[in-house]
Amino acid sequence: MLMEIERINDNRFAVRKGAVPGMKTGITIYTDSNMLEKMSSDRTLQQAANATTLPGLVGDVMLMPDAHEGYGFPIGGVMASDSETGIISPGSVGFDIGCGVRLIKTNLDEAEVRKSMTQLSDSLFKNIPSGVGSRMQIGLTQSDLERVAEEGADYIIGKGFGVEGDAERTEELGAMEGADFSKISKEAKSRGLHELGTLGAGNHFLEVQKVEEIFEKKTAESYGLYKGQIVVMVHTGSRGFGHQICSDYLRGLAEYQKRNDITLVDRELSYANIGSKEADDYLCAMKCAVNFAFTNRQIITNSIRKSFEEVFGKGSDEMGMDMLYDLSHNIVKLEEHVVEGMKKAVYVHRKGATRAFAKGRGEIPKTYRSVGQPVLIPGSMGTASYVLCGEEGAMKETFGSACHGAGRVMSRHQALRDIPAERTFESLREKGIEIRIRTRRLVSEEAEWTYKDIDRVIAVVNNCNIAKSVSRNVPISVIKG
Repeated sequence: MLMEIERINDNRFAVRKGAVPGMKTGITIYTDSNMLEKMSSDRTLQQAANATTLPGLVGDVMLMPDAHEGYGFPIGGVMASDSETGIISPGSVGFDIGCGVRLIKTNLDEAEVRKSMTQLSDSLFKNIPSGVGSRMQIGLTQSDLERVAEEGADYIIGKGFGVEGDAERTEELGAMEGADFSKISKEAKSRGLHELGTLGAGNHFLEVQKVEEIFEKKTAESYGLYKGQIVVMVHTGSRGFGHQICSDYLRGLAEYQKRNDITLVDRELSYANIGSKEADDYLCAMKCAVNFAFTNRQIITNSIRKSFEEVFGKGSDEMGMDMLYDLSHNIVKLEEHVVEGMKKAVYVHRKGATRAFAKGRGEIPKTYRSVGQPVLIPGSMGTASYVLCGEEGAMKETFGSACHGAGRVMSRHQALRDIPAERTFESLREKGIEIRIRTRRLVSEEAEWTYKDIDRVIAVVNNCNIAKSVSRNVPISVIKG
């Protein structure tokens, strides 16, 4: 569908309310002209326009520079609904509920790590299961799974899978309140138990990275980052547990739409009204998946520390392996924001979008509250990742949200057809990057050329005062499924 796109400035574009029949609000797009052209070539803008027809929305539907077509709602999309008259849309959270990024610091430098890079890569690949259907046997029971789902990372830390300070440096302190395990299906419970501590496949990864460049020295010091430092980034989510929860509730909402005579422009945007049993049940189940994801990354963190200890013969505390931060980019949360000059409680849906709160917000860990929340943005395989800091522009314009990565520009099918695996292997070798991967086809599917240029995506976020760059990190080892 053709729609008129208004250029506000180099990095802001808009589709005004009324440009497409049925729109109840507009669309704000944070991008540049080149990336906007790509968004216009698939269903990204159409899906955003479809979302504007949902009831009870507050403010515009927003697209981050990494936005691309997804299930119902674009990946890289943000929307907020009124906490009393709005809706909850599972498709606007996504199937990988709670998927997010964690960064672990070290006091090691590149020269020290390079000497043992092969051994370290092998150890990480061995200790952290990855790939489709990957499982980990760590003796957890169904009772443990229930406590993980309802209590989050703190429960597993108490069982020896973490250290003091880990939960404090996790969004929501590692556990969303209100999670209810009774709202989870038997299928989800069955899928979840042995997936804790696993990476999975697709775009999920673990990278050993070097801090290549520091942009904001004072903020970097507050975060404990410095040039030449070795850090470890983890990107994964709630695995089949969260996927099953999303599938279950999407299926159940089909009957809800019929019963309430709801007509959708896209059935993938099914929703439940705030206050309904269906909305309440989904939120309780979604929180279980988010807590599972926090815990999944926590167990992986424990495995990372063990691998470093095995290879370097020192304790993880001696190597300074503290967490920088952990936060999700597939989630819906009740937050307070200023809307039209007044504070308002809204349910912010972030699908492939990262919370980016500015300094002073109480949700930010105390240690970062005076500077702003760390925003972790991974790149594609073989390219840079970024640490940013939330800015006031995000609070004023995007409900405290930023992008979540580079954003795909090529389908997996096309990548398999057009990008030989050897091309990626050669590129990684030239950059001095080790790789451990279980499926050769994933080398093509996740090649850097299937994604947007991460540097351009981050430039937009900086230029719009959504978040400011703190460090640019480059990989020296990549672990994937």
